[in-house]
Amino acid sequence: MPVQLSPRTMARIALFTALCVAAAVFFRFGGNLVPFSLVPFVVFLSGFLLPPREAFLSMALYVLLGILGLPVFATPPFGGPAYVFRPTFGFLLGFILAAPCVAFFSRGKKSPLKIATAVVLGMVALYFPGILYFFLAMNTFLGKPMGFSTVLRVALLPFIGPDFVKAFLAFLLAQGVARRMEGRG
Repeated sequence: MPVQLSPRTMARIALFTALCVAAAVFFRFGGNLVPFSLVPFVVFLSGFLLPPREAFLSMALYVLLGILGLPVFATPPFGGPAYVFRPTFGFLLGFILAAPCVAFFSRGKKSPLKIATAVVLGMVALYFPGILYFFLAMNTFLGKPMGFSTVLRVALLPFIGPDFVKAFLAFLLAQGVARRMEGRG
């Protein structure tokens, strides 16, 4: 049975997909194996503002657009089916998992512990497939052997701190948006 989406739901999904595209296309930094990007900010923002299903669909649509060939990713070739063979493809899978994870664990009344839990679990959902895929890609089909500690040094350590800052800023922005939507701001 197909899932029915209201026009409002489709608009929210499209908005966060477009925000991911903008974050990746207009804020590309670094020529390293793993680029600095604002997409994690949008991933966490979608998790704080959307229900889990919509957060999942917005990130899945973003990744699907890239795999179909639109130049929406942060590193060359910027899109296409061959992007699956990039060592950073696992982080795209992590976006798809992290957004609904944050949405699920931050639902309801927002306490500091609940938000911290949502952020930490969202980071795990983002980084676990990203690091694992990076390690497997480098050591198998890319033929560039790299130890796990080196993978952590290259793909985790430079980014985890800034990503926690992005998650915190996304939470603050989401709180402001929520207050405005409720007419309190």
